[in-house]
Amino acid sequence: MLNRQEIQELIKEHALVSGFIDLETQLTPNGIDLTAAEIYEFDSAGALDFSNKERVVPGGKRVTPMKEKSSDKFGWWELEKGAYKIRTNETVSLSKDLIALAFSRTSLLRMGAFTQHGVWDAGFKGKGEFVLVVENPKGIRIKQNARVSQLIFERINETSQGYDGIYKQR
Repeated sequence: MLNRQEIQELIKEHALVSGFIDLETQLTPNGIDLTAAEIYEFDSAGALDFSNKERVVPGGKRVTPMKEKSSDKFGWWELEKGAYKIRTNETVSLSKDLIALAFSRTSLLRMGAFTQHGVWDAGFKGKGEFVLVVENPKGIRIKQNARVSQLIFERINETSQGYDGIYKQR
């Protein structure tokens, strides 16, 4: 697992992560915190098959953050119990010898909510998208740009073919 110094060096030399809000705040001893740029409510059903020929990724209705005062720079998402999709501010650019795994921040867990993530494959480049599940029956509030997940990085033996799916940013 990469440590803070290794991550910081890869950010500086190879743009491992870009679009962060404040690198010093977001870097952890062994990862980087990802921040919420947009939150969506699912507005349709999905479908998944073996070949992905019949895959349907559900669309989403963007949840609008509300400012408490007109002078506020950022607003709050008021989220009821349910499942949501989060898109991050950060773009991650993995080399063919690096994968990433993401986990909920413990602060989010203590509020009765969690994130669910897939493996970030070697060669992937793009913004993070993952599911936020709110289990707290009273809901939660998330402010724009809040740190919601932590991404950690693992070295692998370099693969000849990296990620080339539909979510790859060119």
